Amino acid sequence: MGKLFRSKLYLAIFLMTAVLIVGVFGYRFISDFGWLDALYMTIITVTTVGFSEVKTLEPEGKIFTLMLIVSSVFIVGFAISVITEYILGRNSMQLLKKKKVKQKIDKLSGHVVICGYGRNGSQAVERLKAYNQPFVVIENNKEVIEKYEDEVLFVEGDASEDDILIEAGIARAKYLITALPIDSANLFIVLSARQLNKKLYIISRASLIPSQKKLMLAGANTVIMPDKIGGDHMASLVVMPDLITFMDKLSTEGENTTNLEEVPIENFVSGQNCKSLRDLDLRRKTGCTIIGYVDPNGKYIINPDAELQLEAEGKVIVLGRPEQIKKLNEMYHLD
Repeated sequence: MGKLFRSKLYLAIFLMTAVLIVGVFGYRFISDFGWLDALYMTIITVTTVGFSEVKTLEPEGKIFTLMLIVSSVFIVGFAISVITEYILGRNSMQLLKKKKVKQKIDKLSGHVVICGYGRNGSQAVERLKAYNQPFVVIENNKEVIEKYEDEVLFVEGDASEDDILIEAGIARAKYLITALPIDSANLFIVLSARQLNKKLYIISRASLIPSQKKLMLAGANTVIMPDKIGGDHMASLVVMPDLITFMDKLSTEGENTTNLEEVPIENFVSGQNCKSLRDLDLRRKTGCTIIGYVDPNGKYIINPDAELQLEAEGKVIVLGRPEQIKKLNEMYHLD
């Protein structure tokens, strides 16, 4: 459609230019007008505005004018049709895209709603993509949306407005990430989202320490301060460089670099007689090592004992090389 429109547009521009050139030269040499008068006559003839002639035309000049009027009517009509087709076609394409996006969002459930596609928001998107987690991004910058709309599901608008949150499927979402650079904006979003979904797990960004408490009171479950984390990380590289570098190697970005996985116990024990971590025997089956356990109450146990009793609503955190994690996912159908 783009190539076809461009070819029509180039043809319309060529024909309009040709009419102007023919008109100017025709009046200049047929009716002996000056160059300015010839241009004036051509313009008022082509546009049919009805201004008076510069001087009385001879019969040959009148015949030329009639031919110019007839040809320009068809050419201008063609140009208008091309422009109209472009405008209507563009609007139709935009409506079709929005309809498809809405249909995709309406099918989502248990997804993540991300507010803002800036530095932190885009990083969150890349991480969620690595884990094949469904998500929707709310963004009010049209240029950003147009640039990444083929890669990300966007809802255009202000995330603090209830209608926009509802359009992003907030009632069916499981998580909300507010990644805007202004704390007050994040605060309004948290308040609105909490009212729309009481069970929503909200993760909010904060730039100032006083904002952290306010966001928690507003309904945020976790508040992250990127600047503080960055400073702590840099200082840790001075104090414990090898340890921090090793932790950085435990990357969870990208399909082939995943080293950590969080798995609900129910995925393991379904149809199997597994009462303890020893019964799982993940080390022998997949090569992965269990480095942590989260009980149903949210208590974290680091390096749990092999005799630890499993509970259906608990989770294990496993460590392994990318190929081992892949084997784990395939064996227990975790993808």
